[in-house]
Amino acid sequence: MTALAQYETLEATALWRETLATQRREVIVSFGDTSLMIRDARDQPLSHWSLAAVTRLNPGAWPALFAPNAEANESLEISDEVMVEAIEKITAAIDRKRPHPGRLRLVIFLLIGLTIGGLAVFWLPGALVRHTISVVPPEVRREIGRKLQAEINLLAGRNCETRLGQRAISTLRARLLPNETAEILIIKGGVTNSVLLPGQVFLLSSNLVEDFETPAVLAGYILLEKVAARAVDPLANLLADAGVRESFRLLTTGQISREALADHAQNLLTRTPQIPDEKALLTAFGKAGFSSAPLAYAIDYSGEKTLGLIEADPYRNSGYAPLLSDSDWVGLQEICGD
Repeated sequence: MTALAQYETLEATALWRETLATQRREVIVSFGDTSLMIRDARDQPLSHWSLAAVTRLNPGAWPALFAPNAEANESLEISDEVMVEAIEKITAAIDRKRPHPGRLRLVIFLLIGLTIGGLAVFWLPGALVRHTISVVPPEVRREIGRKLQAEINLLAGRNCETRLGQRAISTLRARLLPNETAEILIIKGGVTNSVLLPGQVFLLSSNLVEDFETPAVLAGYILLEKVAARAVDPLANLLADAGVRESFRLLTTGQISREALADHAQNLLTRTPQIPDEKALLTAFGKAGFSSAPLAYAIDYSGEKTLGLIEADPYRNSGYAPLLSDSDWVGLQEICGD
């Protein structure tokens, strides 16, 4: 790099010391194309310093003391403010243009840190939940479901049980959930229609047996929850509410804190069941052998929001085997009777 144009003719006197053992002597300092030139009074060259390596030894002190590099014994003491300013401006300009590995490393480390931070915030929680869900065994799921059910009971009320009601539920379970380890529980109030807990625990509001004339509505909500769970695991919903710490606790200990269960229970009680994929739901109705229309009208009395379940009802134009006998349905309707 050449010296800045405005300093090409600049000269100044200075005190030069060739080594630590020699006396200082007065010299003339000027700029060359890429160097700082030191001459004696007879204009004889004494030394050339590369501008790229010139180092100030006493920043902020006066007179300014320079060296050809940081390790050199040679030094140059300059009192001329213009010359000092010129040397520092030129060396600063050179420094800005040279590579800075340290800065590059810092930028790289910052980018790595941001990447790791982004993964920790956006990818790791989801990955942890997915991994946890994949390794939690059925018996742990059932235990979590029972504990969550207990928290819901504290908030919403008791489960309803009668001998005739339980017989009707057993018949429904055999029809809707064959070869599955599942519980169907009717709860007095509190729950908005239906909730599926981890471990295949179906909680259904007593309104579904008390306010409708057919068991098809109750059965329809069971199928709705079953199909919805294929898309979103109930345990995933719990861990989404509980957070990363509880996911890690479950992964390492097989337990979830009661506080997390209680918070999730409150959320479940205010949750409105969402209609899952209609095609998958209609397939489930066809396999279970009953009509989807009663569920559709129970969700939306006008049928506008559930038109697909009405028009594509697999039993729209045909009958189907009753879900329950009349006596079983009456027994189920009275399951929460005092």
